[in-house]
Amino acid sequence: MTLTTTLLSAAALDYCFGEPPNAYHPLVAFGRWANLLETIFRKSHHSMLQQKICGMLAWLLALAPALFVLVLSLSCSASLNDILSVVILYASMGARSLQQHATAVYQALINADLPLAQQQVGKIVSRQTASMTEDDVRRAAIESVLENGADAVFAPLFWFVLLGPFGALLYRLSNTLDAMWGYKNPRFLAFGWTAARMDDLFNWLPARLTTISYLLLGNRHQAWHAWQHQAHLLDSPNAGPVMAAGAGSLNLQLGGPAWYHGQLKHKPWFGGTNLPTNLDIHRATGLIYRVLGLWLLLIMLGECLA
Repeated sequence: MTLTTTLLSAAALDYCFGEPPNAYHPLVAFGRWANLLETIFRKSHHSMLQQKICGMLAWLLALAPALFVLVLSLSCSASLNDILSVVILYASMGARSLQQHATAVYQALINADLPLAQQQVGKIVSRQTASMTEDDVRRAAIESVLENGADAVFAPLFWFVLLGPFGALLYRLSNTLDAMWGYKNPRFLAFGWTAARMDDLFNWLPARLTTISYLLLGNRHQAWHAWQHQAHLLDSPNAGPVMAAGAGSLNLQLGGPAWYHGQLKHKPWFGGTNLPTNLDIHRATGLIYRVLGLWLLLIMLGECLA
């Protein structure tokens, strides 16, 4: 099976079925494994250095499933490896799931059901949603789509092309550990240091490729301006360029104050000039699929020319 066939097969499975049900989703089982490792290794009485070391050991042990996949892919038959590749890339990508979550927010908003919209957007953002206005919900949903386009779609695809199913799984597990342990709070500041830093490392190049892709497929002038002048104002070195360029590409003004864990965070405004509407949620997911199509086309052309 060619690389292009594998990618198209995985993308087709993702579009048709979305995420596997929680009962069968491998990341659910991985989450339990990570929680067990945290229970074993994270001790509140340890010094900051000891917690960092324990967090590093826990991070390494947590990635054992990726090493198992590497050994399996090197030792199994070609046909089995083809199936393994498609299944792992399908499980690592989340374009359809992202679209489904965003659509749920959109449907609640057009039905004027703000409490439901707050509940639905709370499934894809870490900020507090109970006091959100409709404008807050729209901005949060679009920001999540743009950021997770890099994390949940394009980074797994990048690492799969580079390192095969091992690369896609390694990235997805590392990204999940960052989502679980990468918080800057007393519980995880030291223990989650490795998870946060490694996720920054794994995301650096895919995030910038995603940023360039957003720029190319939208309002290029506004996306470039936002990337160059606003991205550095955002906390994340990777999400900053992605969200700034994505918001500029759509010419939407995103950001602004938001509540996180009981504290009001004065996030900067970034992107374009237009206030988001409900339809802009669909425009954001449409941008994700256009970029996905561009990446698949470029990979196909690269394989043909190789």
